[in-house]
Formats: sequence, C-alpha cells, structure tokens
Amino acid sequence: MRAAVLREYNADLSIEDVADPACEADGVVLRVLACGVCRSDWHGWVGEHPRVKPGQIQGHEYCGEVVAVGRDAKWQVGDRLVAPFILACGACPECQSGNQNICKTQRLPGFVEPGAFAEYVSVPFAHNLARLPESLSPVMAAGLGCRVTTAWHALTGRAAVQAGEWVAVHGTGGIGLSVLLLARALGARVIVVDVVAEKLAHAMGLGAEAALDGRNGDVAARIVEITGGGAHVSVEALGIEATTNASIECLRPLGRHVQVGMPVGHTAHMQINMNAVYMKNLALFGTRGMPSWRYPSLLDMITRGAVDMTPLIAREVRLSDASAELRAFNGPTSPGVAVISDFAG
Repeated sequence: MRAAVLREYNADLSIEDVADPACEADGVVLRVLACGVCRSDWHGWVGEHPRVKPGQIQGHEYCGEVVAVGRDAKWQVGDRLVAPFILACGACPECQSGNQNICKTQRLPGFVEPGAFAEYVSVPFAHNLARLPESLSPVMAAGLGCRVTTAWHALTGRAAVQAGEWVAVHGTGGIGLSVLLLARALGARVIVVDVVAEKLAHAMGLGAEAALDGRNGDVAARIVEITGGGAHVSVEALGIEATTNASIECLRPLGRHVQVGMPVGHTAHMQINMNAVYMKNLALFGTRGMPSWRYPSLLDMITRGAVDMTPLIAREVRLSDASAELRAFNGPTSPGVAVISDFAG
C-alpha cells in the first residue's frame, strides 16, 4: 500500500510502498477514506511527542471502509466506520467504569503503531469503532476523529457546560473551532482568543460574541469585563504557558478550566498562576480524547442538525500534501482544518 512515512523529524514525509497491514483477531482493517491532519501529528513530526519515532506512519483521525475482519470482531466487510484516536481494551477497571480514554492498555494508531496516513490501517480493539451515519461524509467524519470528540468530552464530560454560561476559548484551531460550535449548540455564550485576524473574523461569523487578539493587552482582564465577572468555563486549546495562564485568570470564582491543548516537549512543564486557582476556588480539568461510548450523543447532535460542523473543514488534500500541512503548524494557521481524501495523489 501507499503510505506517508516519518523518516526524519522536521522533514518531508516519505511517500513509500509498504506492506499491507495485518488484521488482528479483535480488530479490522480499514481502507482509509479520509484522515485529518492534526496539531498532535505535528508534535510527533517535530520530534516533541515522546512516542512518535522515525519509521512511524502517522494519522489518527480516520474514517474507513472495512476490508478485513478479525474472528472476534463484530463488523462486516463493507461497513463504513469512524474511530476515536484512543482504542481502549474494554476490560480494565478504567474501561469498565466508562473512562476508556484513560485505559492503561490503550492502542494508538498514528502514534505508537501504523496510522492512517496510508491507504489502509489496522484497527485493533474494534469494539471502539462506530458506524458512520449515511448523512455524514467520510471527510466530515475524519474531522471528528480527534478535535471534535475531544471538544465534546471537554465540554460535556469534564466541564459540564450549561446553557447561558460564558465559555472562553484560547486558540481557534481545530479544537477551538470545535469548542465554539459545540458550546453554542449547548446554549453557551462564547468568547474566542487568537492572534490571527482572519481566524478571529471567522469565529465571529460562526457565532462568537467577542473575538480578542491575544497580542493586545491583558486578555484575561478583558474577558472578565465582557462577561461581567469572568467566564464560567475556559478551554485552553494550544498547550502553551501564556494561554494556559490566561485561561485560568479569565475565570470567575468557582470557574472551570479545561486543559485540551497538549503540553508536551518544551511545554510539558509550565509556571502556572496557582494563586488564582486558590483565591477563586477554581477547578482544573485535564482531558484527552473521548470514551467511545459517547459517540452516539455526538453523532446524534450532528445528524439531527443541532450543530453544523462543516465550517471546521477548510480543505481536502492529497496524501502527498501531508508534509506541507504539518509544516504549516510551525506558525499561525488559517481557519479550519485539512483532511486527506486522496491517497493516490
């Protein structure tokens, strides 16, 4: 099969012919129909993700058609499926308690094992997969794979956002846009922060009540002023120190900060304003991925038209364009995300 292989950090991926993946007993092999290009892929591409090594086929936001089924998997050849990027075992105490996204024996295509920057991908623990609704395109489904699922769990499974609450979003990339769209669908009022004028204007067009340039003044103080006391929930979507502190400091007393941006490599350790946490009795939530059992609630929101996620997808690209998309994360990016839909080009 054709695949884009990481051979050297910060260098173009190598487009190669590699062996087709084997099907595991509890898994399936998918013909990849679409795969998103995510900032988490970039962390691996630059060498800051501790699990991503040269030789890796990246790509963890995928949708595909079943071409092979293991003896213990329930799916059939021809089924169109979408997967969370964390594949949980289903048997450990964490999984049994409903917290599959912290499964201790989780499998991670795209990070540890071959991912979906390829024509085919092997998916173990296939009970994590969900059937793709007929009304949802593979490209849209791939866009859900990491950013939207993570945003959904951050808002509903961690912060428990309520209608009428103020939600601040720091960073309007794929995660930030997903938080904006989903929070508004839940009835929240949203303020976004970024440093790219085009992205701020885009967010306003999608229903943000205010859009602040993070380079202009004390963003946290401005959010407190606009919201009449501070945001109820603030989501950090970049994984860097400045926006994490702004997220904490913009909250009202008893507010909830959700850390969605990945602090890894040089950002793994930060100086945080813990005095604000202490004085305002704040709650800090970490979140990564989404338990697979939560797919129906998210897919239902989308298929019944309660939320339109199409503004998230900016462009469809070829497999050979993946390197350029990864390189774009080196600086400020344009609105929306890229999805690979052509694996021959």
